[in-house]
Amino acid sequence: MELIQSFSVDHTRIVPGIFTSRVDHLGEYTVTTYDIRLKRPNIEPAIDVAAMHSLEHIIATYLRNDPEWKDEIIYWGPMGCLTGFYLLIKGSRASRELYDLMLRAFRHVEGVTEVPGAAPVNCGHYLMHDLEMAKWYAREFAAYLEANAGSAAIFEYPRTERLVTGDGQHFFDS
Repeated sequence: MELIQSFSVDHTRIVPGIFTSRVDHLGEYTVTTYDIRLKRPNIEPAIDVAAMHSLEHIIATYLRNDPEWKDEIIYWGPMGCLTGFYLLIKGSRASRELYDLMLRAFRHVEGVTEVPGAAPVNCGHYLMHDLEMAKWYAREFAAYLEANAGSAAIFEYPRTERLVTGDGQHFFDS
């Protein structure tokens, strides 16, 4: 079986950032998946589950209400490894074009006084939220984005090289 595209990213070298994960052409539609990575995989601790859940609710609500972007947003949800989120949009934009949106979304978390949709009728695990930790992670990521805005490393995936010899042997760069 072939590895899925997200497993071709060298997780030993990825830094937090905004990355284009994949672009799918579905007939007349294009859907782009972005990797919004808050933590360095296997180096930094994963994001606390309750805080991740709160960030999911807050930022999904923010994105689906943003006047410029709301019609393009398809999905916002956590990665299974708890190091970031996936954002799916209609169409395709360079990852750098999401910078302002992501910065605004994560800055928005600071002013939230309650997690939207955190009630039994709206959420499958409404008690598993931590707004204060969500604010902490959001501040940390927003500050990181601002400090590294000029770095290509926060917009371009480090890829695992798969060199193949003449006799079919695979070698990897990491």
